[in-house]
Amino acid sequence: MAKPQFKNMNNPDEVRTLPKTRGEVVKVGEHTIMRGTFEPGWRWSECVKPAVGTPSCQVNHVMYIVSGRMGVKMDDGTEMELGPGDAGVIPPGHDAWIIGNEPCIGIDFTGGVTYGKK
Repeated sequence: MAKPQFKNMNNPDEVRTLPKTRGEVVKVGEHTIMRGTFEPGWRWSECVKPAVGTPSCQVNHVMYIVSGRMGVKMDDGTEMELGPGDAGVIPPGHDAWIIGNEPCIGIDFTGGVTYGKK
């Protein structure tokens, strides 16, 4: 029988910092979960793209937004906006940015494995 496992996001296994970004990552069993804090003015294409070198974000995100607002534009032109309480899937092939003057805090249940890595 499997045993329950947990970790506290306030004591992450790893912290990743990029311009206007802080990612706190925990590994729980086979899962990697990231709490991302994205500051006002953050945009994937400006703050993360230089570190990873892809034309758009190629990470699949299963996200829950705790606070703040994030805009997303898919490579095909589809746009969406996520805010507090929203949960969603953002497939590979997108840009994203923070809307407004409040940091956006989101929990990423899949993208933390590779977020911000080449």
